[in-house]
Amino acid sequence: MALPLDPATRETLEGRLRFYRDLGLTEFYRRPVDAQLVEQLAALERNFQPAPQVVPTRQPAAQRQAERIAGQGTLPPPAKPLPNASPFALTGSAMQGLVSPPAARVPQTQPAGQSETQAEAQPGFYEDQPIPPRAPFPIPPKIAAAIPPEQRAAALQQIRDEIGDCTRCALHAGRNKLVFGDGDPNARLMFVGEGPGADEDMQGLPFVGKAGQLLNNMISAMGLRRDQVYIANVVKCRPPGNRVPEPEEGATCTPFLFRQIDVIRPEVLVALGATAATWLLGARQPLAGLRGRIHNVRGTKLIVTYHPAFLLRDPRQKKEAWADLQIAMRELGLKPPTRA
Repeated sequence: MALPLDPATRETLEGRLRFYRDLGLTEFYRRPVDAQLVEQLAALERNFQPAPQVVPTRQPAAQRQAERIAGQGTLPPPAKPLPNASPFALTGSAMQGLVSPPAARVPQTQPAGQSETQAEAQPGFYEDQPIPPRAPFPIPPKIAAAIPPEQRAAALQQIRDEIGDCTRCALHAGRNKLVFGDGDPNARLMFVGEGPGADEDMQGLPFVGKAGQLLNNMISAMGLRRDQVYIANVVKCRPPGNRVPEPEEGATCTPFLFRQIDVIRPEVLVALGATAATWLLGARQPLAGLRGRIHNVRGTKLIVTYHPAFLLRDPRQKKEAWADLQIAMRELGLKPPTRA
């Protein structure tokens, strides 16, 4: 909800809104912040000279009627309503971020203390929330050179050894086992989830609880076995209470995830849920706007779908998730197994 503004500040902000609208930037706030573009917009705004607004003096009704009859005057143009400000539901500080590069930080994907499954289960959670301007995510590492298939298992083990008994962020304090990843190092298909749960934390393997059982069924429906794909998470230690990873935690772990992707080089990536999609794409967007199309991440095709834990809470969305998986199947040339 926008904060109450004094008349002078409101007039300034409304002027900026009209200015950005005139530039055709009605959805600029949804796009990743580009420093060069922001500087160009700032220069345009500094040099922008709005045309003076002339407010006509309202004449008495009898005089206006006489002028119309005599043909000496014209009706004043109807007042132009202000543009709908709902796409720009921003406070003064947020609007300031449009014309000056914001401080480097990583936004949360959900409110603090709320897990992905809790957030996704709320109808319209992402659609109903205004999306503020996003600060740049940490720059991902450069794409590594291709590794021969026979050397990929050793390369993944090297990454695991480098992680070691990780204490790089606060998640290690409550960790039982670090969950690195599991599957075929030469997999054509790779799944990325949010983070380990209780079962995963105990076994040290991703997706082995109830959500993992559903994921196994999804993989089987695609005509594959679990040992033919690779599965990893954004963070490799369980967040307390299965909450969403904090920005510092995600920023610490994702470089290792990107290196895993570079080693495996899957033909298709499937992001399971909004958190995985956010960190893979480097920007927070509504899940509904990401589904149903192909994205590109590190030279790999990315498909976004629901997290299996969310599908357990709302089975009605399984049909939509299957539609997403069918896009991945088409890209891989897979056909679902025939039933006897």
